[in-house]
Amino acid sequence: MSIYDRWHLSHPENHPDWENQDPEQRLKPCKCGRGKNKLYPTAIHGTGKRWQVRWRDDEGNQPKRNFEFRGGGRDETDPEKYAEAFDAQNTRDLNTGDYIAPDAGSTTLKEYAQTWRASLSGDPKSLENFDSRLAHILGSDDDPTLISKIGMAKLAKKPSLIQQWVKGLEGKKLASGYIRDIANFLSSIFLAAIDDGVAAKNPVRSRTVRLPARDRHVIEPWTADMAAKARADLEKRRGCGAMVDLGVGAGLRQGEIFAIAEEDIVFLGKLEDRKIKVRRQIKMLKNAAGKRVPVFAPPKRGKERDVPLSDALGRRLAAHIKAHPPVSVTLPWKTPDGKPITVRLLFVRPDGTVWANGNIGWVWTQARIAAGAPGDRRNGMHVLRHTFASVNLHCGVDVVKVSVWLGHGDPAFTLRVYGHFIPDLTNLGRRAVDAFLEPGRKAGKGTTGDGRA
Repeated sequence: MSIYDRWHLSHPENHPDWENQDPEQRLKPCKCGRGKNKLYPTAIHGTGKRWQVRWRDDEGNQPKRNFEFRGGGRDETDPEKYAEAFDAQNTRDLNTGDYIAPDAGSTTLKEYAQTWRASLSGDPKSLENFDSRLAHILGSDDDPTLISKIGMAKLAKKPSLIQQWVKGLEGKKLASGYIRDIANFLSSIFLAAIDDGVAAKNPVRSRTVRLPARDRHVIEPWTADMAAKARADLEKRRGCGAMVDLGVGAGLRQGEIFAIAEEDIVFLGKLEDRKIKVRRQIKMLKNAAGKRVPVFAPPKRGKERDVPLSDALGRRLAAHIKAHPPVSVTLPWKTPDGKPITVRLLFVRPDGTVWANGNIGWVWTQARIAAGAPGDRRNGMHVLRHTFASVNLHCGVDVVKVSVWLGHGDPAFTLRVYGHFIPDLTNLGRRAVDAFLEPGRKAGKGTTGDGRA
């Protein structure tokens, strides 16, 4: 790379047509030179920024950039202001592979994020969630966020701006977990930008960016008495008390409970063959007119699963089917304009329409009140799923099995969320070691402090 003085020539013979000029008319040194260092003005002397950095990138192009100051002093290290500082940084970036072409680096966060979002595919509900997060990142045309219109290359080097943006989200009183989800979405945008050569770093992952800690609350499952009272209330009001049975007895999510069909339940056969097949859920998605309509969709993350059907749960579901015969319901698959499929649902509303997230609120609130549970989001219908997990883990069921039945992607997640339900098996561990070391000896009542029986 080189730094050029746009205003001066060191040698007059480098000036265009110098040889053809009359010697008396040839250029004379200007007053900018010092001592013996004579400088001769160019045609643009005094116009625009004086110093120009030129370099050649990996593709053979020769970009250039002008600066007002040359720099070089100890305090002149800002590459946005001083030519020498920019030249040094550009050289490092080219050598380390962090170089961003000027035309790519000028792309704003809004421009890149919108292009990146248009390339995403997935189920409509997930894309709606993406758009909600993107709205917090970009803002609106009338009220953009402070990072929306900044170039990606510059923003990548300014984690302090990301921190200011995070503080703004906290000022909106958003839940800490949601703020972290939004920040992670922005992080994904920067990871894509790095791959595309638009940004060199991911500022969201900078050590100076502090995201709020997730709200940690201890999951409190319901007792059998609470579940029974909620079940009785739902049965009395809407004839759907068995929803509670599917929640606490099979760990189904709310949308999966609404979509369970008669053909999904295997009542007969060997004990190991009796099961509930979780194959779908009901989602509310926007159609072409912008109206939310119900659709059948695969379970979360597309993970179909089988859950063991206990005898008690089988008897309750059989009784429900006898009292409330299943109803054939046809809904589109995955999207509002998807292929229609028909199943015989166990639960429908009195008018024959399906239950969904938008119409269960008041009915569940009454059931929660009947159960005596506090009125907060921790006691939504999802608490039934928590109760299923607690019952199984407390009884010693393997956490990997419980994770599969719940449809989690990783048993480690199940352990993090529900690990406190696992009973202390310290004494069981002692007995296991004793049996291995002394297989012929009967287990005693305990040991002395020095380990002797």
